[in-house]
Amino acid sequence: MSKAAVIGLGTMGPGIAATLARAGYTVSTFDADAGQRAKAKAGFDIATTVLGALGVPEKPQGSITVAETLVEAVAGADLAIENVSEKLDVKIAVFREIEATVPKDCIIASDTSGIPITKIQEGVATPARVIGMHWSNPPHIIPMIEVIPGAQTDPKTTAAMTAIVKEIGHLPVLIKKDVPGFVENRVLYSIMRECVDLVEQGVIEPEALDTCVSWGIGYKLAVVGPMALLDMAGLDIYQAVSSYLNQELCTRSDTAGYVTAKTQQGKLGMKTGGGIFDYTPEKIDALRADRAKKLVAVRKALGV
Repeated sequence: MSKAAVIGLGTMGPGIAATLARAGYTVSTFDADAGQRAKAKAGFDIATTVLGALGVPEKPQGSITVAETLVEAVAGADLAIENVSEKLDVKIAVFREIEATVPKDCIIASDTSGIPITKIQEGVATPARVIGMHWSNPPHIIPMIEVIPGAQTDPKTTAAMTAIVKEIGHLPVLIKKDVPGFVENRVLYSIMRECVDLVEQGVIEPEALDTCVSWGIGYKLAVVGPMALLDMAGLDIYQAVSSYLNQELCTRSDTAGYVTAKTQQGKLGMKTGGGIFDYTPEKIDALRADRAKKLVAVRKALGV
């Protein structure tokens, strides 16, 4: 494989494109929003700089261009990655446009955060080559990618995708059942649900909760995974504590009012200058730079 297309240049697209280019791919990108296309180069440059700081080997033949149409972007692609909004009908429409243009052996992947790949396959003409390729944000720093075959994915497509993830220097994680949210986001959203509930109940302030989680379980889980942690602590301990604590944990199936109220007020987080915390443009730039620096340091320390 030598040519890749990335469709969607929002939060994830530039980092994905930069990672592929670093691995030697000729990458063509596109976004339906002209504003996103105009901003894309800055995103590519930032991600490329971080990849350099990580010491990721660079294959000089790699390159990135921004196309003016989706058809132009995917023409001749060996791998096309869809990275548009989390709406099934939108994704299916994009997939149909991609599959009508790319060569027959092109793998078409979705970076969806949780829509089952099987549902996307139901709306396309060539489901066997459709697969999930779920990157973690920021995609050029976090080295894990979930590989999710749908019900109709050809095993050869799965094997090829696993090989691609290894080729670009990331860690492929095969998801054996195509469940909503896959694995990473199911675990993440379980944690987020409990965290939001604790803040909403007044048990803890948001900043203190972040400190508790980052320097508590977050620090440990970066080195010892959950299943290994069970063995380290002792299954008898988990048995004893879970027997009473599980009854107390948040089990709500809707979204907490704490989050819903802020969303309705337009307080969406960094993108709007305020969410749970308040941000100035200068603070956002500083936070992004500081977090990237720390993530790079942690990844180097972990030897990945």
